[in-house]
Amino acid sequence: MLVRAREESRLTQVEVAAALARPQSFVSKFERGERRLDFTEFVEISAVMGIDFDRFLADYRRAIGRLPKVRRGARRKS
Repeated sequence: MLVRAREESRLTQVEVAAALARPQSFVSKFERGERRLDFTEFVEISAVMGIDFDRFLADYRRAIGRLPKVRRGARRKS
């Protein structure tokens, strides 16, 4: 979804990275899922890409709605 948002904003990875004062590899890693973003990073990236947060969240919820549901209070097995 972030790749699509970046492409829709007509920015390259290099341009996003420069705006964030980060290396291009930072953008590449989160786009490929090799690195997770914390909320603050996501807010900064959203501002650079011009992401409509409400729309992005709605799209994300639809996307994860297709994933199996996890019961509340369920514990992970080690």
